[in-house]
Amino acid sequence: MKLRRTAAAATVVLALAVTATACGKEGSPDDDKDKGPKLSYKVNSAADVKDSPVWSKVKGGTIKIGTKADQPGLGYEDPGTEKRSGFDVEIARMIAADLGFDEEHIDWKTVPSEARETQISSGGVDFYVGTYTINDERKKQVDFGGPYYLAGQDLLVKKDSDIKGPEDLKGKKVCSAAGSTPLKRIKEKKYGVAKAKSQQGYQLCVQDLNNGQVDAVTTDDSILKGYAAQNDGLKVLGKPFSEEPYGVGLKKGDKALRDAVNDAIEAHQKNGDWKKAYDATLGKSGLGAPTPPQVDRY
Repeated sequence: MKLRRTAAAATVVLALAVTATACGKEGSPDDDKDKGPKLSYKVNSAADVKDSPVWSKVKGGTIKIGTKADQPGLGYEDPGTEKRSGFDVEIARMIAADLGFDEEHIDWKTVPSEARETQISSGGVDFYVGTYTINDERKKQVDFGGPYYLAGQDLLVKKDSDIKGPEDLKGKKVCSAAGSTPLKRIKEKKYGVAKAKSQQGYQLCVQDLNNGQVDAVTTDDSILKGYAAQNDGLKVLGKPFSEEPYGVGLKKGDKALRDAVNDAIEAHQKNGDWKKAYDATLGKSGLGAPTPPQVDRY
């Protein structure tokens, strides 16, 4: 499958204010006119995925969706209102609507990266959307719908930095999350990084960058955009040096549900919902939406 992407934007405006419902109601009591566009998705009341063990179990009740809660612009939970926002959240709402579930029948569950496969396999969540890169190793444990977005490893730097791309990292100090693929990649000899620093989270890396303890932070460009939006003196270079196809995590062997999820992704790409969701979240950089990747019907 050939994956397509458009270079990531240099900075984005934080999309914590986006609110969406899958039940056709636009907005909520927590909304106000300054919080940006309101998104809604028509619920398919005639949804029938009877050959799916997962869907058959949850039909007529609630669907449990796993996601992140600490990634601005992607998957974020407001600690005050407990409202979810971000591009991943919108993708999850689109899929839920096509499966027949409105907002009141979604049970959101915050799942950390290390627990994703366990939660999906055990039924702790019915599907998962949260910067979940599709790869062959993970496919041994779970199935994937999508991809719905193609990210890439990039660099977050100060706006006055002399780093213009990964080729300028020789002798520099770079931070990423402990145990992450981006940290492992940046340690490769070809980049010449003087010190690859690991932290327990990207927010700590961003603090190190602001304090001058490191010269750059690296991870997926989609994640870095949110941090750039929170810090006026920082920017994302927009020169990705990897491909990270984000997929929807599903229980292994549930082909009927995987087909239904892929149908939903394609339908919302075609009707313009995908672009509207991107523009309202990650697309706040002012640049146009990238070309959505083609789903993989494996």
